[in-house]
This record gives sequence, C-alpha cells and structure tokens, in this order.
Amino acid sequence: MSPTDCQLLDPMADAVHAVGALLRALDLPSEPPRDRDEFLLRFSAVDELALALMRELLGPLRPGAVWAEELNTRLPEQGEVWVADAVDGAVQLLQGLPHWCVSLTLVRERRAVAAVLHSPLLGETCTAAFGGGARRDGRLMRPSGKRTLDAALLGTSQPPGIAREPEAVQGAGRSLSALLPHVGAVRNLGATSWQIADTAAGRMDGFWQYGIDDTNLIGPALIAAEAGLSVTDLAGRPWRAGADGFLAAPQPLHPLILDTILD
Repeated sequence: MSPTDCQLLDPMADAVHAVGALLRALDLPSEPPRDRDEFLLRFSAVDELALALMRELLGPLRPGAVWAEELNTRLPEQGEVWVADAVDGAVQLLQGLPHWCVSLTLVRERRAVAAVLHSPLLGETCTAAFGGGARRDGRLMRPSGKRTLDAALLGTSQPPGIAREPEAVQGAGRSLSALLPHVGAVRNLGATSWQIADTAAGRMDGFWQYGIDDTNLIGPALIAAEAGLSVTDLAGRPWRAGADGFLAAPQPLHPLILDTILD
C-alpha cells in the first residue's frame, strides 16, 4: 500500500536532513566566486552531488514520480513530480552567508501535496501535507497576530529569471516604493522558501514577489496555506502555479498589503 501524503513527510524529512548534512560537510572555497562562470561551475558541482543523494533516497518512495529541475521548469498537468531544490539559496551558500535551505515538494496535478524545508544551519525543519497543517520541528506553525502595517516586517525576493520578465522588474520596484513608507521594515532574507516559512511561523509578517516562480513557490505556498496564511497572486486570486505574482500574509494584513501595492 502506498503511503499517504502525511506519511510521506517523515521519509522526505530524512532525505533533506541527509542532504543538509552533506552540504554542511563540504569543503567550499573561502572566497566567493569571482564571476558568473565560476559561480555556475561551483553551483553545479554542489547541486549535482546533493540532488543525486536526494534521488537515491527518494526514488523508491514514489517510483512513478518524475523529477523537475529547479530553474525554468513548467510543471506538467498530470502525474506526480518531485520538485527538489537541494540548495535553495545557493547564492548565499557560495557567498558564505547562512540564509539557505534544502527544499523538497511532491506535486500532483500541479498542486503541492507534501512539502519539507530544512535549514541545516538553524537545525529547523518545516513540513506540511495538504489538509494536515504545517509544523516546524513537530509543532504547529502559527502566523503573526499583527493588525497594522506600521509594525510589520515584510520579506520579498525575485525569481531567478526575472530579467526575462520586464513587467515583473517594474512591479517589484513599484511595490517596494509603495510599501516602504507604510511598513515597519522590508528585508530580503535569502531563500524565498524559508522567508515564506518564516512568515508562516510568525517571524515575518508577510512576503510578496513579482514574477513567475512556480518551483520555488509551490511547496512554501502549501506550508503557508496550511499555517493559516492568505496565499494569493497580486490580483488577490488564490495562488496557482503559473501566476506572475505571489503574496502570503495573515488575514488582517493581507488586504492592507495588497491595497498598498495596487494603490
């Protein structure tokens, strides 16, 4: 009998923990990459090693599931897909910064059904299965209770391919200019997935982003929704793969953020 989506979370967590331990043990150069070519070379070496381990551990769990690459991948309409980002926040990792994590999501018919994020440096793991709630290290995640923007800490980021989306670049600039005078602070704290998880856990008060970024957002969107956040595109519709914008925030703050962005 195949495991349920909730039952998949433990072996998924085991896999991301193993990958996290592998990444922490790597002897990376102390100096950051000097140019894009060197960055891509280092990233490929790290990513291929980590993904190989993840595939080895998870392959038998869902033999019929295919694997999606982290960048520039359109999720298929049918079937199951493992969306794995073994080094979510690779820029930070290779720069010697701590804001990165391991991300793994099982997607079925373009909807996330199980998601696990693991921060090896923090030693924390966030999990969610559709309809089963969201947890950090086994405890239910609860979003912020703030009700006004003036004390809110918001996060934002950009998808890897935003240079190919000029409207998203413009939207990111407009929205930042609109929000900055009204909120407590705006930060980009590294990996998109972990910022959304921090919003689900109440450490941040909202996260928004312009641009299409399905594989980075689909798992964290499940965690956010299961924690009780409102998760929409930037027109206020429920977020779905293919959307060109994303907003996750507690219900009292969500319409305030959206209205400020769209004003």
